[in-house]
Amino acid sequence: MRLYEGTTQQFIDDAVQNQIADKLAKAYEDYYGHRVSPSELGSWTNSLQFIKNLLERQKLLENGIILEYELPYTNERIDCILFGKDNKDSDNAIVIELKQWSQVEDCEIEGNVVTFLGYAKRMVPHPSQQVGGYHYLLKDFIAVFNEEPREDLFSCVYCHNYPKSPNSILFLPKFESLLKEFPVFTKDDFENLGKLLRSKLEKGQGMEILNRFATSNIKPSKKLMEHASNMIAGQKAFSLIDEQITANNTILDRAKKCSQLKHKSVIIVQGGPGTGKSVIALNVLAELLSKGKTVFHATGSAAFTGSLRKIVGPRAAKLFKYFNSFSNVKENELDVLICDEAHRIRETSNSRFTKKEFRSDVPQVEELIRIAKVSIFFIDDFQGVRPNEIGSSNLIRETAKKFNAELFDFELKTQFRCSGSDGYLNWLDNTLGVKDTANRTLTKNEKMEFKIFDSPHALYEAIKQKNAEKPNSARLVAGFCWPWSDSNPDGTLKKDVVIGDFQMTWEAKNEAKRLAPGIPLAKHWAVDPNGVNQVGSIYTIQGFEFEYVGVIFGKDLIYNPTTKDWVGHPESLADATVKRAKGQFTELVKKTYRVLLSRGMQGVYVYFLDKDTENFFRSRIES
Repeated sequence: MRLYEGTTQQFIDDAVQNQIADKLAKAYEDYYGHRVSPSELGSWTNSLQFIKNLLERQKLLENGIILEYELPYTNERIDCILFGKDNKDSDNAIVIELKQWSQVEDCEIEGNVVTFLGYAKRMVPHPSQQVGGYHYLLKDFIAVFNEEPREDLFSCVYCHNYPKSPNSILFLPKFESLLKEFPVFTKDDFENLGKLLRSKLEKGQGMEILNRFATSNIKPSKKLMEHASNMIAGQKAFSLIDEQITANNTILDRAKKCSQLKHKSVIIVQGGPGTGKSVIALNVLAELLSKGKTVFHATGSAAFTGSLRKIVGPRAAKLFKYFNSFSNVKENELDVLICDEAHRIRETSNSRFTKKEFRSDVPQVEELIRIAKVSIFFIDDFQGVRPNEIGSSNLIRETAKKFNAELFDFELKTQFRCSGSDGYLNWLDNTLGVKDTANRTLTKNEKMEFKIFDSPHALYEAIKQKNAEKPNSARLVAGFCWPWSDSNPDGTLKKDVVIGDFQMTWEAKNEAKRLAPGIPLAKHWAVDPNGVNQVGSIYTIQGFEFEYVGVIFGKDLIYNPTTKDWVGHPESLADATVKRAKGQFTELVKKTYRVLLSRGMQGVYVYFLDKDTENFFRSRIES
């Protein structure tokens, strides 16, 4: 998506006539379905005049320009990209990140700075690191930067209100290597930036290069499990951007200094589906291992941890544990503990398999903070789907106070799943009544493919077709509305999921092995090629992602068109633990379907057992 594109001469003419901000605002409203914020409209009006002045000064009139380019698979936009040839006939694209910053303060967190944003001082990445994230994401996904005829990519920052002085924070020696790769230009660098643009764009022919960029193939999005092993081996697989960088920098800084700090550090990283929580977790794990830190990754999910163990191999498998694995670990014995899927934290680490002498009344969250100098909790407060899962941001904050710990709190907003669509996820939350959002209707120009099927057969055929096009890219899941039987004596599976003449098995029990006392059977349905032939549940898909997910929406949650409300039906659920949740039941089942319907990276296909529920969803989709 590009809100504005054309020749630099057209852009200059529009800017001279004061039309640029209006054209961007109209394109924004047409695409997103709502008006742009006054602050963003103001930033366009202010910052783009400086780009116009640069192009006019250097007489760069035959180049291409794109404004507000949406990065692949995200909802994040690049301010400006210029296109043209240099005097050696090389094809060039130049990314310019525009900043209105006038003051910047140093930050104790290595890699971050502090500036005034949104009416308050905020910790953010150094702008060179921010534009570097955009640079590498473009290189990762846009084919024209990796194939012949190749376009060369250069990225920089223009802080047009920031004065340069001998003590300028942005140019401190600690940022020297960053600045060499992704330079920052200030208000005093107007001529320097202009000369740079001229050196790379002086021969024009920009629209030809822009069109090749705009029509270039976009590589398939990356899945965490496909790259987990490489990440642990220290190979970079994912480019972090924006608030991901800020959180990542903070974690690495506190871990690096953990032996010198007087107090524990507790870091909370909140984020909805697809915001990159687990990507940061594995990135941090690999980085800290390379620095010799004592670090473990833990979850409360047997399926997620079991699959990670299988992928990374037996040597690295010991790094991946469960929340109840640390009962006998001494205080501060670990440098860092990474708690992924922290919404699955239980009240205590006791289970029916815990021996009497090892039982404890210590809350599990206290246990996790106690054993490490730095504790990191990656969490989505709207993903708790069982009554005994009590993990929440507030619980972690209150527990951190008991330890007098230094607390850092981050919220990830940039969305990488669901085709990078905030609109789809906000619509889903609104439709299910999980939380109020402005997205009442799923618009027809929505990037995410959402399709309703008339039968479970048609749904499954569509998922099989997608999976055949790319192995392990699609899965079928369902609400837990059918019992999960043990395998037959001969090892075959019982077809528990029955809808008329449609019959399928749940994921395979007989391929699993018990990993630890008190831990449910671990399955590798998400990474096993045979997984497409079995139905997954909330407990096997949570934490995973696929290009396409097919969801069988059961009768455990039904929309009542008379009362205009969601009604939970425990009698239709086969999960005994959730059935006993009483007052929590409806909210837990809502969150269950929120998880199931947000696992797709490109599309979600659905079959509804209840017609009223299907009609309600259809009424929320623009014709």
